[in-house]
Amino acid sequence: MMNVNRWIARREPNWKQLDDLLTRIEKRGLRSLSTEEIKNLASLYRSVSADLARARTNQKLVGNTIVQDLQRLTSRGYSQVYQGSRKQEWKNAIEFYKWGLPEVVQETIAYSAIATGLFLLGGLIAWWFSWRDPQFLEMVVPEHLIRTVRDEGKLWMGSILGSEPTAASQIMTNNLSVTFRAAAGGMTLGIYTIVILFLNGLLIGSVGTLVAQNNLAFPFWAFVFPHGSLELPAIFFSGGAGLLIARGILFPGQYRRIDAIKVYSLKAAQLMFGVIPMLVIAGVIEGFFSPSPIVPAPLKYFAGIGLFVALVRYCSRKRTTQSA
Repeated sequence: MMNVNRWIARREPNWKQLDDLLTRIEKRGLRSLSTEEIKNLASLYRSVSADLARARTNQKLVGNTIVQDLQRLTSRGYSQVYQGSRKQEWKNAIEFYKWGLPEVVQETIAYSAIATGLFLLGGLIAWWFSWRDPQFLEMVVPEHLIRTVRDEGKLWMGSILGSEPTAASQIMTNNLSVTFRAAAGGMTLGIYTIVILFLNGLLIGSVGTLVAQNNLAFPFWAFVFPHGSLELPAIFFSGGAGLLIARGILFPGQYRRIDAIKVYSLKAAQLMFGVIPMLVIAGVIEGFFSPSPIVPAPLKYFAGIGLFVALVRYCSRKRTTQSA
């Protein structure tokens, strides 16, 4: 038989301690607690939850008042331990996208610049050979695109119209696949990352030459600018992420190799957290805005330039003293 008075006397200090901690959080926030007190809060919450379960089992002996008090206490504890941690996660995410991502971009800009250079190298090579050898285009550009541009004298983006949601979803999926493969390519000592960047540059350069040869450059780049202002930097960042991983494997420097891989892989992962929302936004623009015949071409150029300037300004942000 449970000795109610002895049980209450033994457990009541824990209830009081949990109540005090919760009251402080409710008045002054979680930051008012030390690290040890936060750990103690979680332990006390589990302990009081067990007490509530036992009190319910012996409710006739314990009484409704104790059960109700414990219910209120555990409800308050749940709100702070679980919902509070979720709020903190959201705060951390906001803080990362507000200040953390620009810092990572600035720290790793050399790797993204190398990735950009590899892409541009592919584009320049494609441009050089495409103007001099028509057969080069046929080796790089899909046949149906060449046929549409050369034979029909038009671009192929009109196929998106009427199926915008599906197209946007497919575009996002494809772009995410390319960027994740570019980042994961770092595990191949960066070789696969380099190949992806170079081949994508080769394709863009070849297509750009194809439309220029057929007097379709202006509408083509009007289509590319709005979403490309985010999509291409996302590819360069993911390429930089892959090169970071390769750096950790090949040139650990002051770190042990395993530690270098962890350090550089963390920065690569942070870059990829920035790439994902960029590609989602770019996919929506490419599916709905870029191919729209209603939007004038000059406005598309203006939108693309505006988005790129906004991205550069965002990535150039520096944490202020007040924000630290």
